[in-house]
Amino acid sequence: MDDVFKALADPSRRELLDRLRIENGQTLGDLCRRLDMTRQAVSKHLAVLEAANLVAVVWQGREKLHYLNPVPIHEIAERWIGKFERSRLDALADLKRALEAKPGDDE
Repeated sequence: MDDVFKALADPSRRELLDRLRIENGQTLGDLCRRLDMTRQAVSKHLAVLEAANLVAVVWQGREKLHYLNPVPIHEIAERWIGKFERSRLDALADLKRALEAKPGDDE
């Protein structure tokens, strides 16, 4: 999970992931045309994203297609964000029930 956090820490890599979210299955050339980065820089960022399992690669003939893998991000959400939000959502649900309760109701 450390690799995922490190990969997501860089704004250029987040931009690459956003581009893949919008249009999955892009080649290096496709990604370079839409970004203000050199081909070598995009390639290095993609290598970091691949190592963190955030990008999956499929070879189609001589083309290397890059696909977003959302699973590691989902795992972070479940492990780190989800458990903090559950208590807040439970508290809001309790507050809602209390505010909607009629006087004399036993909840």
